[in-house]
Amino acid sequence: AYCGIDALVIDINTEGHRRVTFSGTEEILHDLGRIGELPLPPYIQRTRALASDLDRYQTVYNRSAGSIAAPTAGLHFTEPALADLRKQGIATCFVTLHVGAGTFAPVKTESLQAHVMHEEHFEITAEAADAVAQAKSRNGRVVAVGTTSVRVLETAAARSGRVQPMKGRTNIFIYPPYNFHVVDALLTNFHLPGSTLLMLASAFAAPGSTEGRDFLLSAYRKAIEERYRFFSYGDAMLLR
Repeated sequence: AYCGIDALVIDINTEGHRRVTFSGTEEILHDLGRIGELPLPPYIQRTRALASDLDRYQTVYNRSAGSIAAPTAGLHFTEPALADLRKQGIATCFVTLHVGAGTFAPVKTESLQAHVMHEEHFEITAEAADAVAQAKSRNGRVVAVGTTSVRVLETAAARSGRVQPMKGRTNIFIYPPYNFHVVDALLTNFHLPGSTLLMLASAFAAPGSTEGRDFLLSAYRKAIEERYRFFSYGDAMLLR
């Protein structure tokens, strides 16, 4: 028990993840800020999050709780930057993907087809679906900020042939070769080796082929030479 709240482990999966039920609280999400700590990625080697992380490790447009990690490409945007984009006639819209532990799990299977992604909750509002449809109707380009946005939009396209309002769970795993149906450009951070995120970026670097991996690795070599910062608080690249 902690602060009057009890936790009971009711299930453990093959990867050691626990399913927990809580008592002593009407809604655990309302109490997490009081009893919990910000779950920074393990490669940010600190015993606990700093006060500054509460602002830094969060997008300015976050609205709902549920993700175990920040969509790192979104960390590059500030309110003034978003306002400047709108002044230039670039429309912005928002989709939701509650990032789960499976997004960061390395691929351990012999073949990519055997790797199973954990399901994650997503939602596309009518406003967002309409913004994407309008962009496509005038031959505009849909620029996804982060792999999470890509997975939401491509899930919608795979299910209905176009982006329309929907919510549900997705376990879409995008890797080369893959033909993208919605997204025309991708802003994404540099990702960990062996991760599904790196595979998605490789697929986007050369849609429909397997040549994107070599292209992406050349970009990574350049980033290392230029001493770019990697991962959550690091630099980003634009693939288009």
